Amino acid sequence: MKVDTTTNDLAHLFLQLGLESEQSAIETFIREHSLPSEMLLHEAPFWNTAQKHFLVESLAQDAQWSEVIDYLDTLLRKP
Repeated sequence: MKVDTTTNDLAHLFLQLGLESEQSAIETFIREHSLPSEMLLHEAPFWNTAQKHFLVESLAQDAQWSEVIDYLDTLLRKP
């Protein structure tokens, strides 16, 4: 059985989503994107189909990425 040793942090989540994972790129993404309170993270218009699928599946399976995805969701909800 192969064990996944990927670090579950924001940078690696961005890599999984096919996005730039440098700290400055992550900060720019968060600054330029936001979610209204009534919108689910995967419903955001800035995700492509594969990204939406990854987010939905990871959360549905309570996968290793769930906590980091929840954290990203929080970061994208601006007051």
